[in-house]
Amino acid sequence: MDFTWSEAQERLHESAASFAAEDLTSRIVERDAAGDFDSELWRRCAEYGVLGWAVPEEYGGSGHDFLTTAYMMEGLGYGCADNGLTFALGAQMWGIQTVLQHFGSEEQRARYLRTSVEGGLIAAFGMTESGSGSDAFSLETSAVRDGDSYILDGEKVLVTFGPIADLAIVFAKTDPEAGRWGISAFIVEADTPGYTAHPTEPKMGLRTVPFGSITLEGCRVPMDHLLGREGAGASIFSFSQGWERSLVLAPQLGAMQRLLDECLEVARRRKRGGVPIGKHQAVSHRIADMRMRLEASRLLLYKTAWLQGQNRPNLMEAALTKTFLAEAFVASSMDAIAIHGGDGYRTDTGVERNLRDAIGGTIYGGTTDIQRNIIAGLMGL
Repeated sequence: MDFTWSEAQERLHESAASFAAEDLTSRIVERDAAGDFDSELWRRCAEYGVLGWAVPEEYGGSGHDFLTTAYMMEGLGYGCADNGLTFALGAQMWGIQTVLQHFGSEEQRARYLRTSVEGGLIAAFGMTESGSGSDAFSLETSAVRDGDSYILDGEKVLVTFGPIADLAIVFAKTDPEAGRWGISAFIVEADTPGYTAHPTEPKMGLRTVPFGSITLEGCRVPMDHLLGREGAGASIFSFSQGWERSLVLAPQLGAMQRLLDECLEVARRRKRGGVPIGKHQAVSHRIADMRMRLEASRLLLYKTAWLQGQNRPNLMEAALTKTFLAEAFVASSMDAIAIHGGDGYRTDTGVERNLRDAIGGTIYGGTTDIQRNIIAGLMGL
């Protein structure tokens, strides 16, 4: 068992961190306050190659293995203080691109995947509905066959990039009597008549990526926009969730390392009672906990990423990773605020923003409560 990275992987990781620190940090406090998505930063990421890291070269990507890609995303998270942007990149890579790679037709991959890599297309993932939530397969959106098309009706909520996406992968019932095996997935372009994207909804954290709802009313979608075969929607969704739960939190490893480094600097520099505050156990123990969480999170995520890349079962590991890493980021963000004191509570320092962003990780991609259900169920409970 070898825990070392190659020199090439180390260079890729460091390069990603440097790129993010230099090119992706502009106006973060102002953009967070305003809830602004910066399309220029998205373009820079595409030009640097981020959106193609895990995509095969034949579709314009770099074709990196998934373990290396996760390590590069950690570097990106270290250099980029905009957790909303790194989350959005991960959602596009693992929720959209992997689905197109594995289930899209050759025509669909050629049309959408390459454009996604180039940054010319942003896609949304339309599964969640107001009446389903964690019970994802109890959706109500319908798709009725009509000649060589399907007519889609329904509403999707809490959709990442919903307000501005160029297209959405929409899950709908094609055979209501078949339960989850009657769900299909469709590629629906945003300019399709009957497709309506609603304005961005304000939220606690991850404010720099837009969330919103999408409604479909008599939305006619051609048959060649069916993703995979009819009835494959549940399999496609489960596949995407496996990738998302395994890898979408990789940038948070970098963010946790950045928080740790910042807290170490404060603990060494700031003095109380004539000694650095790091000499007080109330501070040093918090920093020790932050380090323990980070190391444990890394081990979980990289084992899960390795299993994913080897096409080996990792449902348990993905649930463990999603739960532990999401909650570790929340806990370390709380510790960072405490160590910074009043400065940690001020919005202009950026410390408190990490906590607001971190809480989202306990919800999106399957709540940590649902992950615990999965973990317990896999142990026979």
